[in-house]
Amino acid sequence: MAANDRAASPGKSGQGTGNEALMRASLSAVAPGMPLRDGLERILRGNTGGLIVLGMDKTVESMCTGGFVLDVEFTATRLRELCKLDGALILDKDMTKILRAGVQLVPDASIHTEETGTRHRTADRVSKACVFPVVSVSQSMRLIALYVNGERRVLEESSAILSRANQALATLERYKLRLDEVAGTLSALEIEDLVTVRDVTAVAQRLEMVRRIATEIAEYVVELGTDGRLLSLQLDELIAGVEPERELVVRDYVPQPTAKRSRTVAEALTELDALSHTELLELPVVARALGYSGSPETLDSAVSPRGFRLLAKVPRLPGAIIDRLVEHFGGLQKLLAASVDDLQAVDGVGEARARSVREGLSRLAESSILERYV
Repeated sequence: MAANDRAASPGKSGQGTGNEALMRASLSAVAPGMPLRDGLERILRGNTGGLIVLGMDKTVESMCTGGFVLDVEFTATRLRELCKLDGALILDKDMTKILRAGVQLVPDASIHTEETGTRHRTADRVSKACVFPVVSVSQSMRLIALYVNGERRVLEESSAILSRANQALATLERYKLRLDEVAGTLSALEIEDLVTVRDVTAVAQRLEMVRRIATEIAEYVVELGTDGRLLSLQLDELIAGVEPERELVVRDYVPQPTAKRSRTVAEALTELDALSHTELLELPVVARALGYSGSPETLDSAVSPRGFRLLAKVPRLPGAIIDRLVEHFGGLQKLLAASVDDLQAVDGVGEARARSVREGLSRLAESSILERYV
């Protein structure tokens, strides 16, 4: 998850997930430690401005007038020196070559922009007219702005980003601690068959909160480039297992389809992802996303897990075997009561694996109860 590993070509990244992926790749390309960022900072220190298009195609070419055709290897020094000329620079999409310098860009004047300065207005319009990011370096305001399809992002100093990232990381640590508590309580309640919709909803809520804070920190890691290596390692450690746990909780508790309502695992996960931050704070709303009615009576009603989540904690148990066990027994309580012979009746579960499952579930049951009451 190192920052430099994300430095994909911004011209290529839009193929997958649209503007968000293109912005992420573009931020990675201009992050601290990258050659382009070095060149941009040299421009700022030299008290000159710059306008740089990170890609070339027929659309960009149609907006170019004047200037020089170069096709030379990209270096930070060349970028800084060529920006002394009036006009824009055009790089190839991989940012390995400077294709043109001193170019006047003439985008369609009818393209709406709220920017005021000539350079920023041009950058905004060009980014909306083509598929490539555009960088504008302001001499008077001493800032670097990145435009991706009209979206503007001002590049900040690493110290400012790190400050916000560390605050978010401290919040993530507190939320993860609370998640571990409610998840441990849920495990104990599952063993005793005392789970309510409220208990499940609380865990789903905390998992989603942790996931969203982690996503925010991941954005900071991209912006920090090489300065974000330590932050990236901390983030990896904190969120390990969160995404699989989220899916397992939903698989365990998504209600069985009825004539009035049905909700698949994928639909429930999508519904959770679509909740606003305000909605996520409301347990009834989270319960509805999972497929329950969300009324106070429903929140306090009993539910039983299918067993996916607890079986996933048994060491070296393949996912296919977990699916067969759940399908065969139909619920966690029957799994806990099953003998080695009962487990062996499942296709693909031999005597050794049956003993491993039996012992693993017993140890999990003991540890969960001890953690809850000791």
